[in-house]
Amino acid sequence: MKILVTGFDPFAKEQINPALEVVKQLPDEIENAQIIKLEIPTVFHQAGFIVEQAIKNYQPDIVLNIGQAGGRFAITFEKVTINLADARIADNMGEQPIDETIFADGQTAYFTQLPVKAMAAAVKAEKIPAAVSYTAGTFVCNYIMYYVQYLIDKRYPSLKGGFIHVPFIPAQVIDKPNQPAMNLQDIVHGVTLAIKALVTYNDQADIKTFGGTEH
Repeated sequence: MKILVTGFDPFAKEQINPALEVVKQLPDEIENAQIIKLEIPTVFHQAGFIVEQAIKNYQPDIVLNIGQAGGRFAITFEKVTINLADARIADNMGEQPIDETIFADGQTAYFTQLPVKAMAAAVKAEKIPAAVSYTAGTFVCNYIMYYVQYLIDKRYPSLKGGFIHVPFIPAQVIDKPNQPAMNLQDIVHGVTLAIKALVTYNDQADIKTFGGTEH
């Protein structure tokens, strides 16, 4: 199994993006699954093109995008993405779409194919805050999640995709009073646990599909 894991570069005047740092620190293999790591820009349209090219080049079984969600207390696993780009701030190229449809022929929303509840539960079992989220926002994080789901819908029906939001790390909140943060190593450990749960769930689903455990 191959899992393409992406992380965004820093944005909004931040010097670091914990999502990218997590991706860099992930093992190259988790539960016998090859982890393909990719940095992507926090830029509408560029991010989608880069991920699409990576899908063509690497032919992964799963695409897992990771992004920063400052203000959240937990590692959050996104259940749904919507066909809307509505940016509160400009991206790293100065683009700031307002009330724009991402794909005119796409669905209003898509649900992830990943077992987000099982993934969150695996992280919480190790005493790391985790939760399922039902909004990926309307910035580039939602954009890339929607873009991948659109590709699955239109071109890659056997592909699975999902998105994880991670909190700020302590260095980012020194001058941000009352903002939550999580230690980077805890985030890395949490995401690794989530990927382990994902691989296990996927393997079990494959066994059931082929009748290995059904009587």
